[in-house]
Amino acid sequence: MNQNNVFRLTRLRLAGLYAGTMGVILILWGVVFDKAMTHSHWSELNHRLESVAGTLHDGLEVSLRQPGTLEPIMQQFLPTLCIAGTDCANQPPPNLHQLGVFQEDGYYIRFLDLSGRLLASAGNLPTDFPTDFPTELSNPIEAEPWQTLEASDGTRYRQISLRLKTADQVPWGYMQVGRSLQDLEGHLLRVRVVLLVGLPTAMVLVITTGWWLAGQAMQPVYNSYRQMQQFTADAAHELRTPLAAIQATLESTLTTTPASLDATEAWDTLRTLERQNSRLSELVQDLLFLSRMDLQDLPPKQQPCCLNDLVQDLVEEFAALAIAAKVDLKAIQSPIPLVVFGNEEQLYRMVTNLMTNAIQYTREGGQVTIGLQPDDHHAILRVQDTGIGISLQDQSRIFDRFYRVSSDRSRQTGGAGLGLAIAKSIAHGHHGTITVQSELGKGSIFTVRLPLPLVEGIGRVSY
Repeated sequence: MNQNNVFRLTRLRLAGLYAGTMGVILILWGVVFDKAMTHSHWSELNHRLESVAGTLHDGLEVSLRQPGTLEPIMQQFLPTLCIAGTDCANQPPPNLHQLGVFQEDGYYIRFLDLSGRLLASAGNLPTDFPTDFPTELSNPIEAEPWQTLEASDGTRYRQISLRLKTADQVPWGYMQVGRSLQDLEGHLLRVRVVLLVGLPTAMVLVITTGWWLAGQAMQPVYNSYRQMQQFTADAAHELRTPLAAIQATLESTLTTTPASLDATEAWDTLRTLERQNSRLSELVQDLLFLSRMDLQDLPPKQQPCCLNDLVQDLVEEFAALAIAAKVDLKAIQSPIPLVVFGNEEQLYRMVTNLMTNAIQYTREGGQVTIGLQPDDHHAILRVQDTGIGISLQDQSRIFDRFYRVSSDRSRQTGGAGLGLAIAKSIAHGHHGTITVQSELGKGSIFTVRLPLPLVEGIGRVSY
């Protein structure tokens, strides 16, 4: 296939279209996957921060008395709480059962008064973290409770700010709960690196697969193209033979002067021309018949055909040919009539081709038997001979067009190698099959299976 420029370029285009389409799909999938992963992680982080902040908010508000004043209950809730302006470096660690979310890596909490001044904090909070919010804005925290902040070292933090009130519903100040985004962003970065490395690798696999799939998809087309090329070459060869014979006969006749050309020579010339013309006509008719059979799914003129009558008629017609070839021809009929639906002319031609081959390739004194019998839902027609047989390697090709086991023998009998191809086409056109069993020197058996008609409520029947 790759030796043909048209097929190679077509295969390349198909592989390119496949790779391009899959590339776009993979890129879109990667973008959507990245967006989904980012959204999922951010949603999970926000939900957890909101849950922790809400729990602390509800637990602390009932204990608050004075606005901006830290109550002792806060130290019980948050053992690691550090008052602003005090040195908490030597603060003793809390008991294990008091450890909470703010002892986890990256979490922190801050308490601010109504002016935004830091009162106390707990957790993993950098020393240079901004402690105030712009007081010139009207209720900035309430307007935007969610914030993403960045420390001087480049680490980003996500935090939520909630207003705290005393037990008397007097504004107390603000509580901010946050977490470092370092782990989250590091995880997302690793995912993106995997995507960036994985997508080119996947594209290499896609291109390789696309090239292979394009080859697989085009192989039947290429096989048909090769068969068409071979068919054209064989047809040209078969047409050239009678045309060359006609040309040679005409040239030989034309080189003879009219005075020296007697009636016998003229008659022989005409007979030669007539014979070669018949050969050409038969070849063209066979090619047209095969072409029509290729274009139609069902044979035309569907009607009941009695195979018993058809076989009997053909045995009688071929009796003279069998006697001339000194071959014993006999028929073994089914005890019941076997009727199939189909084209009687085509079925007649199929059996004719099988019987002609059997007689022509059977030696003198041999035997050709035509058998007909029912088998479950099919009618079985067998043409058996005691001829020269067919080798195993030839059996797989004898139904190919223009294929002949013995070219010399076929040319002597006038065959073009289309008889079995026509028989196979007719059998398939009637939803049947044709097979061969043969052994060199012992003969061949051609078996045709044709479906019997289906009668509603009874099944397939023979008449």
